[in-house]
This record gives sequence, C-alpha cells and structure tokens, in this order.
Amino acid sequence: MNSIYGITRKKLEDYFISKKDKKFRATQIFEWLYRKNIKSFDEISNINKEAINNLKNDFYFNKLKIVAKEEDTDVKKYLFELDDGNKIESVIMYHDYGTSICISSQIGCNMGCAFCESGRLKKIRNLTTDEMLLQVIQAQEDIKKRISHIVIMGIGEPFDNYDNVIDFINIVNDPYSLAIGIRHITVSTCGIVPKIYEFAKECSGANLAISLHAPTNELRSKIMKINNAYKIEDIMKAVKDYINITNRKVTFEYIMLNNINDTDECAEKLSDLVKGLNAYVNLIPYNETHNIGFKRSDASQISRFYDILKKNKINVTIRREFGSNVSAACGQLRSKKEEVK
Repeated sequence: MNSIYGITRKKLEDYFISKKDKKFRATQIFEWLYRKNIKSFDEISNINKEAINNLKNDFYFNKLKIVAKEEDTDVKKYLFELDDGNKIESVIMYHDYGTSICISSQIGCNMGCAFCESGRLKKIRNLTTDEMLLQVIQAQEDIKKRISHIVIMGIGEPFDNYDNVIDFINIVNDPYSLAIGIRHITVSTCGIVPKIYEFAKECSGANLAISLHAPTNELRSKIMKINNAYKIEDIMKAVKDYINITNRKVTFEYIMLNNINDTDECAEKLSDLVKGLNAYVNLIPYNETHNIGFKRSDASQISRFYDILKKNKINVTIRREFGSNVSAACGQLRSKKEEVK
C-alpha cells in the first residue's frame, strides 16, 4: 500500500489503465487532492464506487507530525516527525516576490561536509516522494498562504535521492497539483556529477545550485569529502553542459568560513573559475553551531570578498539572512531534539 501523495499523475494514469478504468481519473484525483484538499477518498463525489474501493485498497492518506516550530522575522522553521519516528526540517521564508520553502530530501546526510550540521547526524534513509511533498502541503496549510517557490536544500543531498526528487518536482509542478512553476524550483547539490548531466536532460526548466564553498581542489577536499570523488573541473564541465542544454543560469553557493575560504586569494581564484559562465555566486554568512568549530567570516571580509568578485565582473550576491533568533543552521533543530533524546 502506498501513500496517495507519492504518485505522479502519469503513474496514476497508468494505475487506472491497469484497473481497466479511464486515465482521466488521475486528473480528477489530483484535483480532489490538491485543489479541494480532501483527506479521505470518501469525500470524492464524481467517481464510481468501484474506483473508490480500488483506491482505498491500494493507497492511503498520511501526514507528518509537527513536533516543533520556531519563528523569527520573515521565517518559520518546522521540525516534522515521520511515521517511523525520524525527524526532518523545513523552513518557510517570506520574500517580497512570494513565499518560499526549503525542504529536506533525506534523513541525515552522508556527504560529510565538515562545516554542515545536517551531515553530523549520518544518513538513515532517503525520504519518499510523499514525505517531501507533505512538507510543502502541511507548511502551506499551517501558514494559510500559497507557497510559490521551492528550494530542495534542506537536510540531505537531493541527487543522492534522485528518482524520488524528480517525482516530487513533477508533482508540485503539475498544473492539477500545486502548480508551482518549474522556474520557481531549485535543486542544490554538492556535486554528484553524473546526476547533473541527468538533471539537465530530465528537468531542464528547474534551477540548479552548486554547493561549491572552495575554489581549489586542495581546499575543497579538506572541507567537502565529495570532492575526492568529483573534482572541481568535473563539476564545472557538467555545469557548462547544463547551461548549454537548458540556457539557465546556475548558482554557486559559497559559505563564508573565517580564515578558511574567505581570503583575497580565494576570491580571485573563484573569479577565475566562474568568469564567463551564465552563473552567479551567492555568498552565505555561515550559521555557527556549538557542535562544529567553524566560525563565520567577519562582515568586513565578506564585503571585501564581494568587492573582489564584483571587480572581476562576477555576478554576486550576499544571501539575506533569515532566522538569526531560531536554529538557523540546516539540521540544527533536529540535532537539538536528538541530543535531548
């Protein structure tokens, strides 16, 4: 038996065809699920009893349990508990252009980035498609506002859960589901190169963000284990392929770590790396946690780093900070709860 929230409309069409029914039933179900927000198959009034009974036998309605919420100006952070007792995080952020949510794709993470709170608690399993979707649905119900943008940048490495992430994108983008525009969906990866090539062909309208965080292999390998498998030159080659296929701008995420990757030399090398690409660099002030020894770069050095990139004609922004009074670092709220246990 599967969650009704974990199936794409195309797969639901195939399901009804296998039951000798009409494939348009799938569209009807999606409208009931995502437009009318039903919580039981018994609420459906325009489908025959046999089809309803089939759905009851093969699918179920599930939900996540909200076990903690923290709020600050323009931000709301959720800790969800799954059916198996594991916990994940999502973050709502309010912008002048709409409301975005950053969701998790795994329980824990095995990428082993030295500065990351999410990876400190190792991967337990991938999230299923429905568990990703329910983060969006339940947060939207809680804030009573439409979510317009999705970032898959929470706990976990999305491309390490590739198939479920693609199904999730197909569902939230579906015009009969949440109808979130494909260009309003961003997937962030630390650099699983083969999946970047796949993503370019399979999901070409979505945005790609690369968690780079260092401009050289020597430095990146010290703080990001993934660089031992996929070097920067491999990532850059895949990024260029993505840009050629999609004509979409790529974001390079760069966390500013004090006296680690924030030197003038790093800024110059980063400029050389991304110069000429249809891309921009997003400088991220580091969210410090008591579990990890890295420190945030001084504001003056972040500004200096920014100015060097600007001087080299690199498109660059400094990420607006959300949640300075909540457990801001990704995985921090979950980590606190685990430590209490």
